[in-house]
Amino acid sequence: MPKCAALQCSLVGVTELAGRNPGRFARFADRFGATASFACALHCAALPLLLAILPALGLGFLADHAFERAFIAFASALALASLAFGFRRHRRFRAFGFLVPGVLLLVAGVVVDVDGRPFVHALLVSFGGMLVALSHLANLRLAHAHVHDAACGH
Repeated sequence: MPKCAALQCSLVGVTELAGRNPGRFARFADRFGATASFACALHCAALPLLLAILPALGLGFLADHAFERAFIAFASALALASLAFGFRRHRRFRAFGFLVPGVLLLVAGVVVDVDGRPFVHALLVSFGGMLVALSHLANLRLAHAHVHDAACGH
């Protein structure tokens, strides 16, 4: 690993979790976050159609509003943390351009009266989840494209 990566791009506190390669933890977090966000978006889009089937399958908890709020909070926190770690590596804000509107749509979807406007709720959280997933993918791409060398600038 070049000196620039070892000295200036190490992640304090995450190095212990990730072993000798802090980039491995960041890539895992982004991949996990992208997968979870896409699953959330699919869940939110399909939930109105599957409400009758979920309890029969023993998955009725997926339709619970508390579960949804907890999942949105977890996905938003994971996305913010992984994008912050990625930013320390590549120094580009491009991925935040997907994250900020995605989280705002997710929060708007939680605030909307779910029982009174289920279509609006499903639309907001579906698009929000897709944007959060895209932010993870953009972060992965930016981190993968960044090359540490003598001219990396940080």
